[in-house]
Amino acid sequence: MNDTRSKSRNAPAGPSPFAVDAASLPREKFSDPKVTAKGDPRASVPLARLDTLWLNTGTLCNLACASCYIESSPTNDALVYLSVADAVRFLDEAQGMGTREIGFTGGEPFMNPGIIEMLEAALDRGFAVLVLTNAMKPMRRHEDELLSLRAQHGDRLTLRVSLDHYSKAVHEAERGPRSWDAAMDGLRWLSQGGFSIAVAGRLLPGEGEHPARHHYAALFAQQGIALDMDDLGKLVLFPEMDADKDIAEITTACWDILGKSPSDIMCNTSRMVVHRKGVPAPRVVACTLIPHDDGFDLGGTLAEADCDVPLNHPHCARFCVLGGASCSA
Repeated sequence: MNDTRSKSRNAPAGPSPFAVDAASLPREKFSDPKVTAKGDPRASVPLARLDTLWLNTGTLCNLACASCYIESSPTNDALVYLSVADAVRFLDEAQGMGTREIGFTGGEPFMNPGIIEMLEAALDRGFAVLVLTNAMKPMRRHEDELLSLRAQHGDRLTLRVSLDHYSKAVHEAERGPRSWDAAMDGLRWLSQGGFSIAVAGRLLPGEGEHPARHHYAALFAQQGIALDMDDLGKLVLFPEMDADKDIAEITTACWDILGKSPSDIMCNTSRMVVHRKGVPAPRVVACTLIPHDDGFDLGGTLAEADCDVPLNHPHCARFCVLGGASCSA
């Protein structure tokens, strides 16, 4: 998955404990944006409204996880740092479109030197702001600034901490040695500081969601972390992704078969800005999960990205449609 992983001294030594157990994806699947390998019309999703705009701050991260879908690491700058000026340009465009929420993701957002200025710009414009972070050293360098933002803007700023499992052994098998204690320290600091916080976790193969939520709740209680476990959005448990493993393609008939609709899918209400290395300016892509595929590059402005998105990637099926997941709050 991640060929830069070995370059990090804290990288996990073995395979991901969350690996998808499936046959290899047949080459003919997800090859045509209009039809499936069987010749059926492929489902697509329109942009109903831009409720959430994601800003990818860059792929550099202090960790090199075993199965990072975007292959973030201390050396991977395939997505370069988003500049404050570029972020502000998209924030202004989003403000004119009635966008509610700005999400910051990476990589690790707090490694971007302009992150605090970008958070201030989003909050000052009245957006709700969600930051995805591992709550480790890069975030802790900004304690004073974050406390100031919390004092000024309250719960309009939410930090969602990646805690891959409720057990240290599994978390570190995915994220590497010495990653658990630092993440827990950061999560406790956020809780003690009165921040609006959430946690993103994962399920092991065969692990049920209800038992996992029980174990997470016990962990948070034991650690004195104030997290409202009655609010499902405060602990999101994401389905696994592996673009190399087989999964069903989504046809137009699947909406009725599955009892779902395009309005349930993330790209119905969100887009993401990325700045690819070697490209002169940021681009808008369909979603947070597929930043590198040219088939999901929708243009240089949010207006250009107001179009239908064919569900022509395994992540569309496994994470969004069949998994029923969304990265937004």
